[in-house]
Amino acid sequence: MTAPFIHASAVIESGARIGDGARIGPFCHVGPEVVLGPDCELISHVVLAGRTTIGPRTRIFPFASIGHQPQDLKYRGEASTLTIGADCLIREGVTMNPGTSGGGLETVVGDHCTFLANSHVGHDCRVGAHVIFSNNVMLAGHCSVGDYAILGGGAAVIQFARVGAHAFVGGLSGLENDCIPYGMVLGNRAYLSGLNIIGLQRRGFARDDIHALRRAYRLLFAPEGTLMERVEDVAATFESHAAVREILDFIRLGGKRSICTPREIPTPISAA
Repeated sequence: MTAPFIHASAVIESGARIGDGARIGPFCHVGPEVVLGPDCELISHVVLAGRTTIGPRTRIFPFASIGHQPQDLKYRGEASTLTIGADCLIREGVTMNPGTSGGGLETVVGDHCTFLANSHVGHDCRVGAHVIFSNNVMLAGHCSVGDYAILGGGAAVIQFARVGAHAFVGGLSGLENDCIPYGMVLGNRAYLSGLNIIGLQRRGFARDDIHALRRAYRLLFAPEGTLMERVEDVAATFESHAAVREILDFIRLGGKRSICTPREIPTPISAA
């Protein structure tokens, strides 16, 4: 056990819980209901407020503001929380807000996430594990982001939108619909431009799995029938393929936004 290091200029309010081995640098401010996990580091000028819990070994850089009240005009001071997982990297100027009564009263961020400078996580969002937000990404309230998703610099995601696992949102995109797992969306307003093939290759997906996803994608967004009819057709063809099922489950579950679709019909591919 190593006692936490707290710089003389830092303000730690009574009631805050600081884990063993944590390091709190100059001019940081930690509120009375904050829980800072073991071996976390606040570099300097970091503000932690509200009912915020931060997992072990997370590092937070200068001028990040974590846990202040939601940017929601309907917020009336209700008790809500922000929970950030272990081993996250939160760079300069990042802002994250707790939940509201309109969204379950909690915002949750998973383990091993990276938030680059000036990115924002709005109230009532759920961000999975191993997610990357590049500089200036803006995630509005009530959004969800799946594991291993990447959001490029300056991307903006409208409230209540969903970004599936392993998806890629291109830089400067404006996403107002749901992006399927393994999908790639680009543009303002964003459209589905294909699958995140490079991301899948980097994550070590087998060639056969990528080939199956490509076939399923072309069938899902073919011109014949309705989307839900095509979902059932793809389900019958790929019932044993976990990644394809994940896409189908995402579409079936639905949400408050429509599914982001391609600008053009995908080129047909043989069933071989």
